[in-house]
Amino acid sequence: MTSTLGTGLLKSLTVPLDGKEFPGGLPAFLVRDDVLCWTRREAGLAGFGEIARFAATGPERFLEADIWWRHLVLEASVTDAVELPGTGPVAFGSFAFSKTSAHESRLIVPEIVVGVRDNRAWLTQLTFDDGPLTEAGALAALQRWLGSDSIDGSIAAGAAAERTTAAADPAGDGIEAGGASREGGAVVRPLPLAAGATLHTGSLSEEAWMDAVAAGVEEIRTGALEKLVLARDVVATIPSGVRASQVLRELAARYRECWTYGVDGLVGATPEMLIQVEGRTAQARVLAGTLDRRDAHGEDGLPMDYATRVLAGSEKQRHEHEIAIQSLTSQLAPFSEAMNAHDEPFILELPNVWHLASDVKAELAEVEGHVPTCLALINALHPTAAVCGTPTQVAGALIRKLEHLDRGPYAGPVGWLDAAGNGEWGIALRGAVIESPDTVRLYAGCGIVDGSQPEAELAETWAKFRPMLESLGIRH
Repeated sequence: MTSTLGTGLLKSLTVPLDGKEFPGGLPAFLVRDDVLCWTRREAGLAGFGEIARFAATGPERFLEADIWWRHLVLEASVTDAVELPGTGPVAFGSFAFSKTSAHESRLIVPEIVVGVRDNRAWLTQLTFDDGPLTEAGALAALQRWLGSDSIDGSIAAGAAAERTTAAADPAGDGIEAGGASREGGAVVRPLPLAAGATLHTGSLSEEAWMDAVAAGVEEIRTGALEKLVLARDVVATIPSGVRASQVLRELAARYRECWTYGVDGLVGATPEMLIQVEGRTAQARVLAGTLDRRDAHGEDGLPMDYATRVLAGSEKQRHEHEIAIQSLTSQLAPFSEAMNAHDEPFILELPNVWHLASDVKAELAEVEGHVPTCLALINALHPTAAVCGTPTQVAGALIRKLEHLDRGPYAGPVGWLDAAGNGEWGIALRGAVIESPDTVRLYAGCGIVDGSQPEAELAETWAKFRPMLESLGIRH
């Protein structure tokens, strides 16, 4: 466990950004490659700079981070004129999937945070310095990070809006003037292809990974486990360089129903919420069951009808989904005094795939005199059956045997938390790690159950790679 801190007590000032217009919403602030971010549609948080950092590995990483954060904010001097989730002291975090991973889990406290929620925007400055915090000083610090003219309204036309347009769609077929397409409510222009970009085999070749899937199915048929999640990686090399800010803006524009995240070189857009906490209310979104939207080409009827028939009508897909729901609700139950989940999963429509999805909501109970923190809940919930399998220990051991891969932060929790105990933590899916200025490692995984076919699972990984490949300008 390591941490870096300034001297003195943590201080924060949160002020409203009244009178300033940001039509692009929070994604308009994704203009630096070192930005920390968590955004969905127009809302979210963006952080700049770094005044403190926690890092740890091993099975106690969540609890060690929780203790570090609570100690940091316990005596903090907080001035908050907005008082919404995400105001006051905030840390962004990314945690390794596995307790055996060499990858460091981390919490990062930025110097400046911009937040947008319910059509309200705010600015928080954090420091360990003794000097006074003022609104003018906070605005000056934001200008220093983003550029001198960044918050006078001109950022409203920021790069996040470059991919969107109000062009008419007279044919109603989703194809816009200039070749743009309508995706999930946004109008998105085709991406330029990255010159000279190449894809390389990751830890396993496609053939070796399909062999691993077949081996996993055989283990399931012995009765040793019900479900196994196997991941694979590919490496993209982009000679012109990787711009994290551009990747994040593309994901935010194209995958508006997902949560776009960026933490220390980890970037992606996840459709799965591990846990969201506001006060005593906790919510989660569970996904299991996937259908590539390209499979619907040439099918009669509406695409959503096809998705409902193939996903909701599949005993295999529903069984996989039920395992994931039971995993989450059983782990969350000891912390809850009331809980409800969808009786029937719904179809989540994304630009690349459809998923079977269920939302779970719980009212948190006091445990030993206090409501559990986000990180305490994550410690109990992770890894869920959606990203590991069930039983967890059996699936985890089989993952280590078959994947030949350290997942690092892939499929681990990623998100943010504030001093009041609020936070949003997704599962780091549909993502990648920027390993060097021109190299990116992409990850994707599939739930394996009895009846899984290796070729179909391989095709599913390519459907799940597609968001990152698109945002990098790579066509596959």
